[in-house]
Amino acid sequence: MIKKWFQNIGPGTLVAAAFIGPGTVTLCTIAGVNFGFNLLWAMLLSIIATIVLQEMAARLGVISQKGLSEVIREEIKVPFLKQFITLLILGAIVIGNASYEAGNISGGILGLETVFGEFIYSLGELNINLMSYVIGSIAFLLLYIGNYKFLEKALVTLVLLMSFSFVLTAIITRPNIMAILQGLFIPKFPDQSLLTVIGLIGTTVVPYNLFLHASLVKEKWHKKKDFKLAKKDTIVSITLGGLVSIAIIISAASIPSKDILNAADLAIGLSPLYGEFAKYFLALGLFAAGITSAITAPLAAAYVAKGCLGFKGGLQSRWFRLVWMIILVLGVLFSSIGIKPIEIIKFAQIANGMLLPIIAGILLWIMNKRNVLGNYVNTKTQNFIGFIILLISIFLGVKGILKVFNFI
Repeated sequence: MIKKWFQNIGPGTLVAAAFIGPGTVTLCTIAGVNFGFNLLWAMLLSIIATIVLQEMAARLGVISQKGLSEVIREEIKVPFLKQFITLLILGAIVIGNASYEAGNISGGILGLETVFGEFIYSLGELNINLMSYVIGSIAFLLLYIGNYKFLEKALVTLVLLMSFSFVLTAIITRPNIMAILQGLFIPKFPDQSLLTVIGLIGTTVVPYNLFLHASLVKEKWHKKKDFKLAKKDTIVSITLGGLVSIAIIISAASIPSKDILNAADLAIGLSPLYGEFAKYFLALGLFAAGITSAITAPLAAAYVAKGCLGFKGGLQSRWFRLVWMIILVLGVLFSSIGIKPIEIIKFAQIANGMLLPIIAGILLWIMNKRNVLGNYVNTKTQNFIGFIILLISIFLGVKGILKVFNFI
């Protein structure tokens, strides 16, 4: 039974790996430290929204045997609109993932440095972090092999490792179960918590995961009857990802200090209370979170570029490899010398703020087209839930754009 389950998991776990990156880990840490269990409901809401949207993306991939960007290119007939949305998708995801990749790699480094310390090479006035090249080399090797099944197994292993690490850390802290249940099912807005609530939802409901999921499921499943497996994989994997995020909030809530700003601080903060093992478990989880996102971000960008620009071939094709290589190399370089390409990150945040509601709306539209999905179109209930998620995504998108311009 367990062996059969392992054979049928994959794409959903990669999506979970993609949204539990260093940014999510840090935000969950801050939520736990500042607000205890009070914002667990926001994470639960995020997971439900993610399952609904990713199920649609998975259904589209299995039934149409096409990626989301390919379907968008084919179904939008107005030339100007098609060009605008294609450029927006490319800008938000390809350029966006290139600018965020340094953060993914840096997250993995935090995990390694918590255990092994820093490895800095000084070249004149330039300090180069050699750990960036360790993380980058592992990601490069896994992506270059270009075998979907091998990549899937490697990432599933890392996600399970991450899940085990964070959940065990949460158990070690011996939390109050009743307080957790209240936090999950009774929405509360403590003072100054609104931006953290929005952040928890925004870091979980990620636009590029919709493209990644639709592309990955068609690599694994090729028949309409396989959709049941894809749906189960989506629900189980994203629920597992949500459990990891919840575990991080629970772990952080047990720390009395308010001086914890990221997961590396959390690892150090847990040590006096729960022993050195807590630090090592958390460091392992942080390393896995960083490296899985460092792999899935370039992978998603390559799939998006392939769908938008229409180039042929799979994971081993020249153009596919070129896209993820550029993103990975930029991430390693920016991470190793500590550069933050602020203007590029601002552009990516604006593009992503626009992209999430637009793609949520287009996805809902496509999921009702019988010429694409036949009898697998959305039910009325799915459309209703999807519409509520669309409203949330518009709110998140506007907030993200305003934040870039310092209006909030």
